[in-house]
Amino acid sequence: MPTPVLICDDSGFARRQMARSIPDGWDVDISFAEHGQQAIELIRQGKADVMFLDLNMPVMDGYKTMEVIQEQDLPTMVIVVSGDVQPEAYAKMMALGALAFIAKPIDNQKICDILNQYGLYCGAATSQERTEAVGAVAQGNEPDQLDAYREMANIAMGRAGEQLAKLMGEFINLPIPNVNLITNNEIHMAIEDVKRNAAVSAVSQGFIGSGIYGEALVLFNDSNLTNIGKLLKYNHFSNNEAFELEALMDISNILIGACLNALSEQLHITFSHNHPIILGRHCDIDQLLDTKMVRWDKILAIEIAYSIKSQDIHFDLLLLFPGNAMDIMFKKLVKTST
Repeated sequence: MPTPVLICDDSGFARRQMARSIPDGWDVDISFAEHGQQAIELIRQGKADVMFLDLNMPVMDGYKTMEVIQEQDLPTMVIVVSGDVQPEAYAKMMALGALAFIAKPIDNQKICDILNQYGLYCGAATSQERTEAVGAVAQGNEPDQLDAYREMANIAMGRAGEQLAKLMGEFINLPIPNVNLITNNEIHMAIEDVKRNAAVSAVSQGFIGSGIYGEALVLFNDSNLTNIGKLLKYNHFSNNEAFELEALMDISNILIGACLNALSEQLHITFSHNHPIILGRHCDIDQLLDTKMVRWDKILAIEIAYSIKSQDIHFDLLLLFPGNAMDIMFKKLVKTST
C-alpha cells in the first residue's frame, strides 16, 4: 500500500524539485499544499504519513504548522526542507518534533539516508520523473519564471541570513522574497517598501558570470547603524562616519557575498564581483536612485527585507537582473532541477 506523502511549499518550482527527489523505489501517493493551513487539512484527511515542510510561506508558515501539529497531536512525521538554515530555526523545528532538517537546494542522498534511518524506505537514492504527480517541467512563461526566481532567491536569502545570525548572535527574520518583472521607469516602485523615511544609505556591487549579470544593492535606514555596530561588537561604536561606513560595508559584504555564492551553486556558474560602492549617505531614496539608475529596458527585481525584530533593525537587499540575463538563468534553473 502506498505511503501517503505531503509536500508543503508555497513554490510550485520547489514542490516539483521535492517530488523528483523522492526515491523511485519508494511506493508513495503524493499530495501537495501551498501553505500550512492546507497542510493541516490534508493531514486530517490521512494524506500525510510523511510531510516535507517548508518554513517561509504565506497564510501559515512552517513554524506555526509544526506548533499546530504538536498541540493537536496530528499523525504525521515531518521532515523540514528549507532555505532558512539558521541554527535557531533548526533548533526550534527539532524541538517541535521534526524528524530532520534538510537545507535547500535538495540533496537526494540526504533524503534517502533520513528515510532509511527511520525505516520509511530501504534502497538507493535514485529518483525519477513523477509527471503523474507533479506535472511537466515549467515551460518558461512569466508565472513559471517568477516562481523559479523566487525559490532561487529564497535559498540565497537563507544562506545570507545564516551568516548574519552567526556573526550577530541574533535570529534574522526572513520574508518571502518579493520578485517582479519591471521596466526602467518602475524601478522606484520596486523599492517603495524600503522608503521608511528620508534618511537612507546604500552599497552597490555589480556581478557577472556565464552571460548572467546584474547589480546588488543593500539599503539601510540610517537610524539602524548604531545598533548594527553594537551587534557587530565594534569597540567604542558611535555615530561617527568611519564606524557607520564600516558597518555598511561589513553587512553588505556578508549579504551580497552569501547570496551570490548561493546563486552560483544553484546555477553552476562562478560570478566575478566588482568592488562595492557607497552610493550615498544620509540621502533621500529618490536622490540615491538618480545617482545609480539602472538603464535596462526590462528588469528582474528581487527584494529581500531582512530584519532583526529584537533590535528593531531593518535592511533590504535588492538584486537586479536585465532581461537578456533572465532567460539564461531560467534555463539553468530548470536544467539543474530535473
